[in-house]
Order: sequence, then C-alpha cells, then structure tokens
Amino acid sequence: MAKKHKWQDLIKDPLNENNPITVQVLGICSALAITVKLMPAIVMSLSVMVVVAFSNLIVSFMRNYIPNRIRIIVQLLVVATLVIMVDQILKAFAYDVSKQLSVFVGLIITNCIVMGRLEAFALANKPWDSFLDGIGNGAGYGLVLIIVAFFRELLGSGTLFDIKVIPQWVYDHGYVNNAMMLLPAMALITVGIFIWVQRSMFPQLTEKE
Repeated sequence: MAKKHKWQDLIKDPLNENNPITVQVLGICSALAITVKLMPAIVMSLSVMVVVAFSNLIVSFMRNYIPNRIRIIVQLLVVATLVIMVDQILKAFAYDVSKQLSVFVGLIITNCIVMGRLEAFALANKPWDSFLDGIGNGAGYGLVLIIVAFFRELLGSGTLFDIKVIPQWVYDHGYVNNAMMLLPAMALITVGIFIWVQRSMFPQLTEKE
C-alpha cells in the first residue's frame, strides 16, 4: 500500500535533507561535466526535472499493470522516450545550448537519480505524489548544478551567462581568472565544498549515516 506523504515534504526534502547529489551521491558525473557555464547547467537541470517528474508520473500510473520481471525494461522505455523528446525540443528551440550539452542530455537515460526514483518511489506511490517527488529531486539536483556552475563560471571566466560581470578595473589591479575552475577536478572539489558546508550547517545529515 502506498504511503501518505506531505506534498511540501516531497518538494522540500530533496533540496536539503535528502538531496540526490550531496546526500544520496547520485548524478555526480553530470555535475562534473556540464557546470563550466551557468546556462548549460540550468538547461540540464530543467531537462532532468522534466524527465524525472514525468517518468515518475507515467510509471506510477502503470505500476499495477507492469509485470515485475520486465519493470526495468518498461522504465527504460519510458525514460528514453522522454529524453528523446527533451533532446529534440532543445535542438529546435535552444540549439546552441544543446550543442554545449552534447551527449549529456542523452545520458539522462542512465542517470541514477531517474531510475532510483522510479524504483524507490514511483512503483509504490500514487501519481501525484510521484510527480511531486520527481519535481523535488529534479530541483535538488539542479540546485547543486547551478551553484557549482555559478562559481565555476564566475571565478574561471569572470562571466555569468557569458556576460562579463567582473569590472575591468579589477583586472587592472592584478586580478586573474582562475583557469583551474574550468577543469573537471575543480567541479568535484566545488561539490565537495558544498557538501562540507551543508553538513556543517545541518549536522543531522551526518548523523543519519
């Protein structure tokens, strides 16, 4: 029998106490790969949110009709269909960003967050709760990506959304963009700092482990 969940908790918990990246340690690869610039990170975040939310919704509607032995195949089919739709929409309306994201939109199919929520939540809960769970986990994933991309683009390129935000006089006084922030290793370090700050502010996250 499906558990009852408070709607606000389904949205709020993944933003902090059950964040898919910093607490569950899922979706790390894309956090490292597409956070050099802020715009691709935002688009990727929205793409994952749409895929998780609607795959949760669809699988939840079908949960009582999917034979257990083929449930993974059905889930992959649902996710793959949604990912193809998202990819085509991006190519049609945001082609430049789509090129920057390259293969990573397609790799949403293998994102642990998507399959994890289907297995852990959608198969056991009602459609509306499952949809909100997808929105919450997509938002929690996106929050980390956007924060990491903000600091990497600002400190690495001196820009936000490719617009120069650090005044020229700062450079005239000796400031230099930190090119190391553009390397994948710095994405991992930035995520690590984010996790450290989060767990310092909320010690209960460490206690759960």
